[in-house]
Amino acid sequence: MSQRSPDHTLPDIDHSFLEETLLQLMAIPSPVGLTDGVVRYTAARLEAIGLPYEVTRRGAIRATLRGRESKPARAIVTHLDTLGAMVHRIKPNGRLGVVPIGHWSARFAEGGRLTIFTDTQQLRGTCLPLKTSGHAFGDEIDTQPVGWEHVEVRVDVQANSAQDLMAAGINVGDWVAFDPQIEISPNGYINSRYLDDKAAVAALLCACKALVDAGRELPVDVHPLFTITEEVGSGSSAALHGDIAEMVSLDIAIAAPGQNTSEHEATICMQDMSGPFDFHLTHKLIDLAQAHGIPHRRDVFRFYRSDSAAAVEAGNDIRAALIGFGADASHAQERSHWDALHALTRLSAAYMMSAPVARRDQRSMGTLEGFTEQIPPAEMQVPMTTLPDPEHFLVADPTAKVRLR
Repeated sequence: MSQRSPDHTLPDIDHSFLEETLLQLMAIPSPVGLTDGVVRYTAARLEAIGLPYEVTRRGAIRATLRGRESKPARAIVTHLDTLGAMVHRIKPNGRLGVVPIGHWSARFAEGGRLTIFTDTQQLRGTCLPLKTSGHAFGDEIDTQPVGWEHVEVRVDVQANSAQDLMAAGINVGDWVAFDPQIEISPNGYINSRYLDDKAAVAALLCACKALVDAGRELPVDVHPLFTITEEVGSGSSAALHGDIAEMVSLDIAIAAPGQNTSEHEATICMQDMSGPFDFHLTHKLIDLAQAHGIPHRRDVFRFYRSDSAAAVEAGNDIRAALIGFGADASHAQERSHWDALHALTRLSAAYMMSAPVARRDQRSMGTLEGFTEQIPPAEMQVPMTTLPDPEHFLVADPTAKVRLR
């Protein structure tokens, strides 16, 4: 009996699961350092899908989809952590000074409702500029500077002094989580904080579910990774193992003036501030998107880094690539569209179903046999005009004029 050929058609995407997962993720506060809840949720989601997983000491998750072969294994990674803030000062006026967790502007914290996580309870509050009331400060509210030192948190307790706040249980070092303020429009637009990276987490879980539900056999082991410190730079550096030869990060893609990204498509990033991504893995993703008719664009991000950079900088010898969902206003009031999330989900599934970039990648070291090739030697010849020999048209005396022969 002949062996059945692998099914290379993409499995159906369960939109209801995608939307439900996104909304549930948004309901769980998860600024860097306060991620236990979202880790437990993601682990439960993996169990429901039927995927085994392991959890590191701090909470990064490494799940497994078994393939026909265990090597060269690949990782596909998203991050569970989000931006946030931390109390750094209990002020004499009964308000709180805060500093950011992760890199984001206080401009987008102003007016945000939030939760303060004390040792014993959760308190609600609002982040406001130091001068807020137009009736009290007039035009000064429009001329005050923007920055974390120019905002404060008004806590929803009766407090007129630092002592009042401390009596309410607030301490320096308490975590602060801003509300996501998610709104999904009937036409498919999704407005929310923390689409970075909860939208990609939902997309990856949805892609895993689609593959399991369809019973697809994968060529090699795939390890979905869910990291917890991407927003502060370390990300996937501690969640990999030596068998992994390829890693694709799923993250927000930047739709903005001067960028090529669209809120309605997936983005394949060619380079970020850490440098170019792997040529062969990146072009494999482009080929997969083209073959499956997945709307996509290529882009370069100048002020951006992802889990891929953290993994390579930690010394992992892996091929790294970055794909994302197009979104406007990253690290602010973000907006994307279901079109982009569907495209990212499908591209993730297509990648997990595809063959490795190079069989040679089973080994970390080896000979040139099976090594990849970017430009064939025959294509390396650059047409050039032969320059004349200066000895034939210049005289030896440096004071003499140019002499033509």
